[in-house]
Amino acid sequence: MIVGTGNVGASIAFAMLNQRTPVEELILTDIDTADAEGEVLDLSDALAVAPSWLKIRVGDYHDAANCDICILTAGANQKPGETRIDLLQKNARITNEIVDQIMASGFDGIFIVVANPMDTLSYLTWQYSGLPSERVIGTGTVLDSARLRLQIARELDVHPKSVHAYQIGEHGDSEFSLWSSANVGGEPLTQLLSQSKRNEIEDFARTEAYEIIEKKGATHYGIGACTVHIINCILGDERRILPVSTLDDCNDVYYGFPAVIGKSGVIRRLELKLTEEEGIKLQQSINIIKNTLKSIKE
Repeated sequence: MIVGTGNVGASIAFAMLNQRTPVEELILTDIDTADAEGEVLDLSDALAVAPSWLKIRVGDYHDAANCDICILTAGANQKPGETRIDLLQKNARITNEIVDQIMASGFDGIFIVVANPMDTLSYLTWQYSGLPSERVIGTGTVLDSARLRLQIARELDVHPKSVHAYQIGEHGDSEFSLWSSANVGGEPLTQLLSQSKRNEIEDFARTEAYEIIEKKGATHYGIGACTVHIINCILGDERRILPVSTLDDCNDVYYGFPAVIGKSGVIRRLELKLTEEEGIKLQQSINIIKNTLKSIKE
């Protein structure tokens, strides 16, 4: 089930349709029922030529009872005169209402949180749902890491899938590249790329969304494809390592960090050794998310 059929929700559905996926039925729901119905009609037109065959229909929160995965994309946009904290409070309320209704249906699957601020809403979804933390996953820095790998691949003239590198921390301005463990075919990227080039690539991975938003108003194709990648990892029990947003028990906060993903959700977070500088950056990112949570609670 996809909750929210705006640009992001529709892009997730379209990406799913255009991949070979184990998904058998896709349910779309939105506060604007007509929009959800329109998306179902439009998506269904592609079924005859799509690589996957699945049932697509409009539903409501009661249908979540039989769903393996619920994807949360719904949220409010910031209005003129509205502060960031006002928007956070509003989206926290929206998430609470949605999760309460989904859980009331008897849902016992996995939540994937896409709506922003994603790390904060992932934590709140975990709290509101009462589910084990391994069954509440945020999209984390999967998209940011894809941007990072693509730029590295272009610089070194290799395929992005041969690049092993992650953005970690908050899905936002405090995220950073984990260069200490980044490599291509076992060759450390700290030896293949100069410090200035690494800084340039890292800045791009962290800020490209701003350029896209400035030029076209929103980002949705990239996150659509990345969300389907996470879904396929779960349903196929692929046990891939993805930098999704998961619970850090010690800090009681969600943020993007490499974890093994399979049919039960988060199987385990990796225990990577960070440099002192990376440890400081990660703590700063954690503090930002914790302060955001604190502002909502207050």
